[in-house]
Amino acid sequence: MYVETIPPETDSFESIFKGIFDNEFATVIEVKDFLLCVGVSLFIGLIMALCYMFRTRYTKSFVVTLSLLPAVVCVVIMMVNGNIGTGVAVAGAFSLVRFRSVPGTAKEISTIFLAMGAGLIAGMGYLAYAVLFTVILCAIFVLYNLLDFGTRRNSARYKTVKITIPEDLDYSGVFDDIFAEYTTAYELSSVKTTNMGSMFRLTYDVILKKSANEKEMIDKLRCRNGNLEIAISKQESGAVEL
Repeated sequence: MYVETIPPETDSFESIFKGIFDNEFATVIEVKDFLLCVGVSLFIGLIMALCYMFRTRYTKSFVVTLSLLPAVVCVVIMMVNGNIGTGVAVAGAFSLVRFRSVPGTAKEISTIFLAMGAGLIAGMGYLAYAVLFTVILCAIFVLYNLLDFGTRRNSARYKTVKITIPEDLDYSGVFDDIFAEYTTAYELSSVKTTNMGSMFRLTYDVILKKSANEKEMIDKLRCRNGNLEIAISKQESGAVEL
């Protein structure tokens, strides 16, 4: 009687990447599909990083993170692979992540969300949609930068004036007539003691008139504050504001 012997299965290259919890109810991602999704995600991240660097102040660490973020999100979504329980666990883990850095600007936060969105689309397997989404959003991003979209008009007229006065000078309304002459609006935003309490430093947020002579205004302020220190700088909106 002839009995056919079946040789034992040899470990293939694909079996190396199979999970120990894989079964017939779970879809196993092939290595080539995994590499394709990760490669497209890295390409998407590179495009986003290059677009962000266009006419924008940036740091090396943020650009590198932005270029890698789509690939990280893509891999996480692929590993979840339709498992609701794992998806909830991943969402909880991501909620614990805290960036140990200074608060980011609105542009940085929005760019991070765009990178995560593109990585999520790629992780779901819609590579063409991920590339299309990236191209459209990056094109709009570059266009807005070229047009200076959202830039405040006449921003050069918005100034912050810091004036040092002696402690015996009553600062309540002491410069109102001068600011009324050279500005369209002004506000005393802060009062601070300096030089061991012997002086006050007043900070005003002002909007200069179009025809205002900045040097002439400074000269009049110097006559009023006893020729002490006066500083005028560009008015900042605040780094943490969105």
